[in-house]
Amino acid sequence: MTERYAVVVVGGGAAGLSAALVLGRARHRTLVVDAGEPRNAPAAHMQGYLSRDGMPPAEFLAAGREEIARYGVELVRDRVVEVEKGEDFAVVLAGGRTVRARRLVIATGLKDELPAVPGVAERFGRDVLHCPFCHGWEVRDQPFGVLASSPASVHQALIVSQWSKDVRFFLHTVAEEELSDQDLRRLAAAGVDVVPGEVAGLVIEDDRLTGVRLAGGTPSAKGTTHARSVLFVAPRPVPQTGLLERLGAELHETPFGAYPMVDPTGLTTVPGVWAAGNAIGFAEQVVHAASGGYRAASAIVGDLLMTDLDAAVQE
Repeated sequence: MTERYAVVVVGGGAAGLSAALVLGRARHRTLVVDAGEPRNAPAAHMQGYLSRDGMPPAEFLAAGREEIARYGVELVRDRVVEVEKGEDFAVVLAGGRTVRARRLVIATGLKDELPAVPGVAERFGRDVLHCPFCHGWEVRDQPFGVLASSPASVHQALIVSQWSKDVRFFLHTVAEEELSDQDLRRLAAAGVDVVPGEVAGLVIEDDRLTGVRLAGGTPSAKGTTHARSVLFVAPRPVPQTGLLERLGAELHETPFGAYPMVDPTGLTTVPGVWAAGNAIGFAEQVVHAASGGYRAASAIVGDLLMTDLDAAVQE
């Protein structure tokens, strides 16, 4: 017979595990389906999470899995390939298993699509970074580079100047004319040097970044290589909203992709379906994701209770 759960949580990152912890403690039978592809896997440490500052992401997730197991929450390493909505939800897993759930939490996150510059993907999470709030302190006062992906990258160049006064903004495929006068004035005021020209690749020595090489020259050619030990990039976020779209959830467009419309608890426009973490927005850090999972789960606890009480009253 098909297994039945009160809630199925899709995604076992900070948002999904936090939701599962609250649901388990509220005595709801809960299943977490986790594909094992956390967004922050390339990072050696996570920062800015009070009491967990500097903790490796893998260690954080392992601790979360241990905690939910104490309350009878089940976790399976699998992928949800389809969800069908009827009186409840039929959740189909890639491994062939189908389970049913009264409520869903979608915490599938997003993927980072990196600029197609040789060396960037290999160094991402080490000395190629994207978030100064996550890693700025650890690389403070080093020579920074910022790789432009659009005129909006000016904002990233200005922000990282908080952590280093030696910042070079590589325009790469962005023409200097695309920057506004206000952009140029702010960059100058922040002490950020603007470097025109396309970036051809990174210079790596002894397994560390030592320079950014422009196109049209060799690494040793004078003027074509800029000594840098840190490069900030802006990945293109790709929201993992396939399940939500197939369920009919309404999405709203943002400069960072389309995300589901949710209320303050994470409830989507589909009754019985909540979303949390990077599934609802690009800027959800680990601490935000955990909070969002908690909010969604507490709302679900109340929703299930009132649904059952109302049904009992009507009998």
